[in-house]
Amino acid sequence: MKHHLLAGVGVVAAAGLILAGCSADGGDSGPVTITYTNFISNGGNEDNLQTIVDAFEAENPDITVEVTTLPYGDYGTALQTDLAAGTVSDVFDIEYANYRQFQADGVLAPITVADPGAYRPSLLEAYQTDGTQYALPSSFSDVVLYYNKDLFDAAGLDYPSSDWTWADEKKAAEALTDQAAGVWGDHQPVSFYEYYKALAQNGGQFLTDDGTAVAFNTPEGVEAAQWLVGKSGTVMPTIEQGQGTADFDTNLFKDGKLAMLHSGIWVFGAFADVPFGWDIAVEPGNTTQASAVFSNAVGVSATSEHQEAAAKWAEFLTSSETMVNVRLDSGWELPPISDEAKLSTYLDKGAPDNRQAVFDSLDAIALPPVVAKGQTEMQDIMSEELVEAQAGRKTVQEALDSAEQRINAAIG
Repeated sequence: MKHHLLAGVGVVAAAGLILAGCSADGGDSGPVTITYTNFISNGGNEDNLQTIVDAFEAENPDITVEVTTLPYGDYGTALQTDLAAGTVSDVFDIEYANYRQFQADGVLAPITVADPGAYRPSLLEAYQTDGTQYALPSSFSDVVLYYNKDLFDAAGLDYPSSDWTWADEKKAAEALTDQAAGVWGDHQPVSFYEYYKALAQNGGQFLTDDGTAVAFNTPEGVEAAQWLVGKSGTVMPTIEQGQGTADFDTNLFKDGKLAMLHSGIWVFGAFADVPFGWDIAVEPGNTTQASAVFSNAVGVSATSEHQEAAAKWAEFLTSSETMVNVRLDSGWELPPISDEAKLSTYLDKGAPDNRQAVFDSLDAIALPPVVAKGQTEMQDIMSEELVEAQAGRKTVQEALDSAEQRINAAIG
């Protein structure tokens, strides 16, 4: 989950695979077969998906769902191939980063949601354009602030709370850092993904309203970049000390050498057996709170011959009680529903105790900036320039100036 949710990328290179075509066995007034192609169940959740399919078909005996599951690495190219050929499935998985382009290209059929109140508003609204629903969120993951309770206790500090600001985090991080003992107060990756979120937390935005150019080279943007870069060598390790390498931050936290960590909920399991107390909180903001949220969704093909049946399956897959129970029982990402009573089993699973912060983070979200072209280039350029500033080879202003010029050229 970590890589495909965090990447938020569009299509990926893979062999061209043909997705299952739309059924042609009559209208929705009688028995129909709809096709669904996905990547979300690949790698261990195929049986869980089949459980949801079986429940749907039991409730809708006139609709049969034929499932095709592809590896994530193959899915993007396969989907583009079938869209070009006109053989796309009736229902198919999409990522948020692809939504804008798919909707603009007319790939997605409008969906009339029978029960919009079943979904978290922020997640549902992410897949609306001009008030019309064009896809339904199927799962989500977000980023929270982890903290080592033992280190906080030893320093006599209050734990992070939902009303913390950057100033509170910085003060605690400085008090908790003991470089001589190899203990660091904070860790936040210096990357595109952390920057756009920090920018939102500081009242700025990454792109112009029309998405055709960057908008981050502002006082708010400079301050957000300084917030990330300024941690290096003061309250978190430098690049030379290993910061930025794979799983460095996770391992540092597991070793009890890191007081606070900005990371996604997908690393809960990695901390299950650590010999110290830990918990999570909603990430602090500066002028406002904004939590990074990554989601998958399903869309109905605009060329489907069975859009009514397809929409019914899409809604069952993303909001039914069966889906909720299957996801929570199996730990298969999180359902995008609004009814917290149905999530009680997740909240009671133990460490971290404050699992409610996972859902509280959805009250103010920062979705990844997306563009119609140059998505990967935009992400890579921003990360490269921030690392240049972190390494001291450029000032923050020089890095943002360069990023602005390079990204505008890539997405223009």
